[in-house]
Amino acid sequence: MADVPVTQGGWLTGWDPENEDAWNKGGHRVARRNLILSVLSEHVGFSVWTLWSVLVLFMSPDIGLGFNPGQKFLLVATPTVVGALLRLPYSYAVTRFGGRNWTVFATGILLVPTLLAVYFVQRPGTPLWVFLVIGALAGVGGGNFASSMTNITAFYPQRHQGWALGLNAGGGNLGVAAVQLIGLAVISVAGNTHPSYVAAVYLPLIVVIALLSAWKMDNVDAVRTEPGAQREAARDRDTWWISLLYVGTFGSFIGYGFAFGLVLQNEFGASPQEAVGYTFLGPLLGSFTRPLGGWLADRVGGARVTFWNFLGMGLGTAVLIAAARLNSFGVFIAGFTALFVLSGLGNGSTYKMIPAVFAKKAEAEVTSGRDASGAFARARRLSGAVIAIAGAIGALGGAAINLAFKLSYTDGSGSGTPAFLFFLTYYVLCLAVVHGVFLRHEQTQDKSTADAAKETSRV
Repeated sequence: MADVPVTQGGWLTGWDPENEDAWNKGGHRVARRNLILSVLSEHVGFSVWTLWSVLVLFMSPDIGLGFNPGQKFLLVATPTVVGALLRLPYSYAVTRFGGRNWTVFATGILLVPTLLAVYFVQRPGTPLWVFLVIGALAGVGGGNFASSMTNITAFYPQRHQGWALGLNAGGGNLGVAAVQLIGLAVISVAGNTHPSYVAAVYLPLIVVIALLSAWKMDNVDAVRTEPGAQREAARDRDTWWISLLYVGTFGSFIGYGFAFGLVLQNEFGASPQEAVGYTFLGPLLGSFTRPLGGWLADRVGGARVTFWNFLGMGLGTAVLIAAARLNSFGVFIAGFTALFVLSGLGNGSTYKMIPAVFAKKAEAEVTSGRDASGAFARARRLSGAVIAIAGAIGALGGAAINLAFKLSYTDGSGSGTPAFLFFLTYYVLCLAVVHGVFLRHEQTQDKSTADAAKETSRV
């Protein structure tokens, strides 16, 4: 870090964000610059990824596209699945090609599904399979999250990672609300027969952000990992416990983000304008609360924040079930908005758990006699790999939510209550995992530390 800033297009060598002296002398400015551009790229990636959550609300016989609810839920689930599957290779690509280089590519490729959406979404009679292919291509926007988070993890010291990762992810998550606000603006100004305008807005933004990333971002050698990091992380059981929790937080956020408008149309008969008018608020608030979740986790512990968060999500889901049975539109909107807020908090706190868990393992290795630098370097390497794995599995949770709604609304009952009961059961499972696996382990460690301190004081 002593050599920063570097020449444009070069690699930062010897980058060590834990070196406080180098960090204060200029390292923090380099990290902040890369964080800002990473947020912009991830933001537009999320918008393209969730573009079809808005476009399906326009699809009606009025524009020659009369698909049924099951087909629409399938369409919004398709980019979710593809985005989830791309997260592992996208995370690896950063370690292979560099953060700057991959961000430029990952942003630029968003032009493909966006241009196709502009061309086909207003062509009457276009078959469903064409939209499924375009939706699958839009899944590349979901991969941006993993590469961005892996890259930013290498730029920030462990003490700031909860805030930095929360801000990075929260700024990206805002893309969900942004595309819905653009949809609302298009309906308000041009009516509900011009969905191509929504996609067209993103064409110049993609070009500008790709060019800015090429100009101002850096590749950093610290993000390079030895081959097999993801395989090594996959052998650690904490990877899978954290992934299960992230299905409950991020899977809820992105799944509800895709499905909310369709749920309002099917549950309450909302018009496209009404649906879009309400759907942006939840993702907007959930995006802002993600950095808050990371900030709280930095101070009181990721497991504690995540536990109380899942308790709140369970209560919020119970409110939705009651509102659906009472046919109360206002209570339903309030309950869904609360779920978005809580899922955002949980996203930040759960991701903060990743570096914290592996840092504790490194501390234990040092206590047992292992070299400190090697132990903490391994912890950072595994943290980046777990971020990719958990991100991929969490996004698959979003697809599961959309498929649950598809089954729920096409089983003849016309209600989303069966899906909500399934979600409630999952949140209870997550509560048990946080308490049984992480909080109990923390309490055991705290007791051991206190006992050791007592023994030392007696001596």
